[in-house]
Amino acid sequence: MIHIDAQPYGFTFLPASTALIVIDMQRDFIEPGGFGESLGNDVSRLAAIVPTVAALLDTCRRHGIAVIHTREAHRPDLSDCPPAKRGRGDAALRIGDTGPMGRILVAGEPGNDILPAVAPLPGEIVIDKPGKGAFYATALGEILRLKGITHLLFAGVTTEVCVQTTMREANDRGYDCLLVEDATASYFPAFKAAAIDMIVAQGGIVGWSAPLAALTAALEPSKANP
Repeated sequence: MIHIDAQPYGFTFLPASTALIVIDMQRDFIEPGGFGESLGNDVSRLAAIVPTVAALLDTCRRHGIAVIHTREAHRPDLSDCPPAKRGRGDAALRIGDTGPMGRILVAGEPGNDILPAVAPLPGEIVIDKPGKGAFYATALGEILRLKGITHLLFAGVTTEVCVQTTMREANDRGYDCLLVEDATASYFPAFKAAAIDMIVAQGGIVGWSAPLAALTAALEPSKANP
């Protein structure tokens, strides 16, 4: 068993029954000129975590932890995009409209791609999800069941929306979940802090959180204590 120093107390897991879920590290959310920036957001806050997410991926791959990536992606005909989702707000560009990186949040478009620095390796699973949570209208639950997964590590964007939603879905399904704090981000730093507080409150009502350094120290103690 691997033990991580975490909030609100230690998180224990077996790598063979653990998966890392990397949420929505997509060009449209993180790169200048994408959908996120069109909504008036400072995408540099999300881009800042890319090196940490890349390091987290490397660590998990070295230790046999399954890696699953998600993308928020709709079908080209938008049949899986509720009108209430597409019409919400007063943005100049909406889901399905053509932006600088192609049609926004549509599967197969350039902006829907995961950033090359954190791209899936051959054989890693990619879940296209039409909602904020990765369990809704996807095969994620069945995939985890078939793999014998009991524990989940989380990274990606944004902390308070798609990441926290998926953690809550997983918690309700009986998974023990840990958020890697410095491998997740929000356009609004206060929202990230509040999301972490909500996750670990009341004895870990949603799950645990810890920085990447704590996970690395647990998996590779000889490097942490030379």
